Amino acid sequence: MMALQNLLQADECRGMDDIRAQIDRIDRAVVGLIGRRYRYVLAAARFKTSETSVRAPERFAAMLSKRREWAVEEGLNADVIEKLYADLVGHFIDEEMRRWKAEHVPD
Repeated sequence: MMALQNLLQADECRGMDDIRAQIDRIDRAVVGLIGRRYRYVLAAARFKTSETSVRAPERFAAMLSKRREWAVEEGLNADVIEKLYADLVGHFIDEEMRRWKAEHVPD
């Protein structure tokens, strides 16, 4: 995963090339973190006891609520961040369910 040390601050950028380079570095780190998150999701399948525990609707709702709070703290649109996480985590839950079924449901 790419480190974010030595990023220029936004007000230190001298032009669009600097800005684009910094955004690319941040996005690369974000994608790396999403990959790391995904590996944890797949590992979690080992500890789940049922399909309901994989889907965990209460946990999903609580997670979205917390991400909304974090969005507000960062000055971001909470609806956009909620949608982003709902889509991302919804996909990860589907992947985790496939993993869980492969490990727990006999053929």
